[in-house]
Amino acid sequence: MPTLAVGGIQGLADFLDAFMGGTGLISFSIALGALVWGRFALKPLLAKEQGAGLLIAHSLRWLYLGAFALAASHAVALIAKAFVLKETLGHLPLSAYLGTIQFRAGFARMILSFALGIAARRLLNAPHDPRLWRWIFGLMAAVVLSGAWLTHAVGRFEHREMLMLFTLIHQAAGAIWFGGVVQLLVLWRTSYRHPQLRPLWPWALARFSKLGIVAVSALALTGLPLALNYVDDFCALLGTGYGSLLLTKVALLALALGFAWINHRSATRWQRGQPDPLLYRTVPHLIEAESFILVSLLFVAATLSSQPPAVDIPQLVASPGEVWQMFKPKWPQLSSPSHAELLIGEAQRATIVGKQPPVAASQWSNFNHNVSGLFLTVMAAVALFGYFRPSRWPHYWPAGFIALAVFLFFRSDAQAWPLGPIGFWESTLGDGEILQHRIATLLAFVLGTLEIRARTQERAHKLRYLFPVLCAFGGILLLTHSHAGFELKTEYLIQSTHTVMGLLAVVMAAARWLELKLEPPAARWAGITAMGAMGLIGLILMFYDEPLY
Repeated sequence: MPTLAVGGIQGLADFLDAFMGGTGLISFSIALGALVWGRFALKPLLAKEQGAGLLIAHSLRWLYLGAFALAASHAVALIAKAFVLKETLGHLPLSAYLGTIQFRAGFARMILSFALGIAARRLLNAPHDPRLWRWIFGLMAAVVLSGAWLTHAVGRFEHREMLMLFTLIHQAAGAIWFGGVVQLLVLWRTSYRHPQLRPLWPWALARFSKLGIVAVSALALTGLPLALNYVDDFCALLGTGYGSLLLTKVALLALALGFAWINHRSATRWQRGQPDPLLYRTVPHLIEAESFILVSLLFVAATLSSQPPAVDIPQLVASPGEVWQMFKPKWPQLSSPSHAELLIGEAQRATIVGKQPPVAASQWSNFNHNVSGLFLTVMAAVALFGYFRPSRWPHYWPAGFIALAVFLFFRSDAQAWPLGPIGFWESTLGDGEILQHRIATLLAFVLGTLEIRARTQERAHKLRYLFPVLCAFGGILLLTHSHAGFELKTEYLIQSTHTVMGLLAVVMAAARWLELKLEPPAARWAGITAMGAMGLIGLILMFYDEPLY
């Protein structure tokens, strides 16, 4: 194995720092949702309903697991930030780092989360103990409050306190919503092993619908003023990383609300005494699909915190025309400069005198993206053909993912092995962008291998569920994959395509999950939606044209 360069850990640290943000939000949501659900929904049932004690035990288990996971995510993030700082400056100014607000708030939240996990673990053995409940609510309140110093709001000069308060309410509302969804899934899965819990399902759904309405209302009421403070005009909404991620967040929220509306309608019918065949056959799977959307939404929310607010970078806002240039239909580039021509162009770009624009690098990148788009577009067309003209051969369309993975392995990063001079491990761990490219390449290979087996072998029942899970993971990678450390306009224009493709990948994941879970004809239309989303991703890649600077 080649020896890592001095900055070899920085790429991994950058990636872990970004990924831990989303993991921390998910862990926080699981813990807070379990607490609210356990205390206000399940605890009153302990003396009245058979099996309620078993259900609250399962709920509280997620409380302490979420708390410990939150503590671990903050620990990893603090270590990753230290490595990034050390590699950037050449040394770690420890006293200065320990004195930052980010470190103090993150460290405090880590300790509080760990204490919350210990208390929740004890509560599992004594769910009637009012003293323990008070301790847990106090610790959770401290965890929520400590998060205010880890947001954009703490760095503002105007309306700081108001923005911090709104951010706390916004985060808590989203956490309660997602945490409640997790609790519904826990109930549904637990009822398979304990049939006595089955009658609680419609009651829990109706209870959550009321809780969800309050949470969504709080999200909307706090989200609007936050958006108006951080994004000052329509162009900034389209032309900055912060603005585009905010639009993505709204789109994901709308999708999740669509699923939630169907679930709420089924719960309302049950409360009115009207039979609803969707209540047991369809609604649980819609909630599963909703969880795909909400996990992605939380990662987008975490990524927003790493982007400079649009209002702070007015000179770097891309115009709507420049953004449209990245997406408008154009003939794909099917020829590529040689690797030698690429290296010569990179050397010319690095010079101070006679500096040249990165024409060769852009052409190399365009070829990679456009050919990848052709792969996906053809695969989507073959898959869609299979829905309208059933036959066996379209089931082998996932083989295109394997071919795409081989293509990306050789072409994705020209400066790294196997074509470039930088070794495999040195490049993978030394550059966060290359690391994500390597993960995407592996993901494409695994997707193709598993999905061929799932679509052609009857016994591959469990394997077929990995495809939507991996699609969602790939979508999250795209949504959190940032080319723009300082939000340069050209880098944002590249990032804008990744953001839209990430959104479509999440749609693809949720739709494929529903195709596997629902009955015809709904399953067929869900499959068509999934393949349509993949086709749109292919078109975006096929029309990709990297801007020169």
